Amino acid sequence: MTLSVSSAFDGGNIRLVVIEGDRIDLEIAKDQSSDFYQWFYFRVTGGGGRALELRILNCAGAAYPHGWEHYRGCMSYDREEWERIDTSYAGGVLTMKVTPASDSVWFAYFAPYTMERHHELVASAASYPGLAYRSLGKTLDGQELDYLELAGGPLQVWLYARQHPGETMAEWWMEGAIERLLDESDPVTKRLREKATFHIVPNMNPDGSRRGHLRTNAAGTNLNREWHAPSFKKSPEVFHVLAEMDKTGVDFAMDVHGDEAIAANFLAGFEGIPSHKPEQQALFDAFSEALVRATPDFQTAKGYDIPAPGKANLSMSTAQLAERFGAVSMTLEMPFKDNDDLPDPVYGWSPERCRLLARSCLDALHAVIDRVAAYRAA
Repeated sequence: MTLSVSSAFDGGNIRLVVIEGDRIDLEIAKDQSSDFYQWFYFRVTGGGGRALELRILNCAGAAYPHGWEHYRGCMSYDREEWERIDTSYAGGVLTMKVTPASDSVWFAYFAPYTMERHHELVASAASYPGLAYRSLGKTLDGQELDYLELAGGPLQVWLYARQHPGETMAEWWMEGAIERLLDESDPVTKRLREKATFHIVPNMNPDGSRRGHLRTNAAGTNLNREWHAPSFKKSPEVFHVLAEMDKTGVDFAMDVHGDEAIAANFLAGFEGIPSHKPEQQALFDAFSEALVRATPDFQTAKGYDIPAPGKANLSMSTAQLAERFGAVSMTLEMPFKDNDDLPDPVYGWSPERCRLLARSCLDALHAVIDRVAAYRAA
């Protein structure tokens, strides 16, 4: 078979430069109306048994070039199991070397979470008795912004993911969280639902997800810089979600993301907001400590710099929700690479570990939820 490369499918992103023998030169396409790029997802056919060298030539100009260092690409034959492959980065070029066992093989920056899988997740969850489904509105491409409400106790807990669509680990996390929350035999779930109502947006950026974007929606807007003043024209996704939050209130919130450069799981908080309270911060710290105890896949030594007092970026959701509602809010970051503290040589950081981390996050919430309730009642 002749070698061929394609990405004309849900979430696909690559541009073929040239094929010379067993070497395939490629470039990642930018997000629409944006300079962001780093997400890739493509298929190679005709390469079975051939020692392929896949070179992505424009990596130096990507959104986070430090993310390529010590990174290993993902490969799959069935789009269910994604293993890591031999990868190197030098001179701005990412090189992946592999001899596929099949004439049909897929490559991606991280295990994709397609819109088709998203629809299956929502359809399955929406059929659960006691869970309410609603579309909060339409995206710029005309997709529904899916919202799930699991009614329970008086605390208002918001879980939302994938503001940056290329951070697919965020929706793998959502899959694990939803699965556990709907398990009525789970004692942690039972207790959490007695104390809280859960509001869930599994994918904040359907358009960017389908288009194969790294960081933006159909208008080229970074949604996590819109929470101070969202608009129908640029950021209807944030507009609709924030409007619903204004109706319900927010006591606890987790915004789920992925980080290109840091090979660890970590939290970012709301330090630096104008109304920052010691009690509010103490609950964030207690959750973080509970999560360290819940899983060795979480740590607190690595993470982002903490903003100075009064210097929080209120255009980002975690800071905005903490300021607007007095919520205990946080951003969870997971790696594109691996957890260097607990590496997996075959799969790296993987969908299964994302799902397991979600379960541990619910354990941590269970550990602090009474303290959150007391804080909000005060």
